[in-house]
Amino acid sequence: MTENTIKFTVPSDDKDNMRRILHGVFDALNEKGYNPINQIVGYLLTEDPTYITNYNNARSMICKLDRDELMQQLVRDYLDIQE
Repeated sequence: MTENTIKFTVPSDDKDNMRRILHGVFDALNEKGYNPINQIVGYLLTEDPTYITNYNNARSMICKLDRDELMQQLVRDYLDIQE
């Protein structure tokens, strides 16, 4: 077993796909009358898919994303860190 840190980068097409899915999920939650930010944060913290509506296939879409990669990308974008 090595003790080296492994650095992962998300290809730009994956980032675009994550963005499209997140927007679709946000729109579906908003259309159903939920607070999309609270629902998405709840899902990200717990990985409980019931935070996300089935409307417009939103739950299925968000479950296709790797939650850890999505959270890493959200932090990078928030801090405006380019990789």
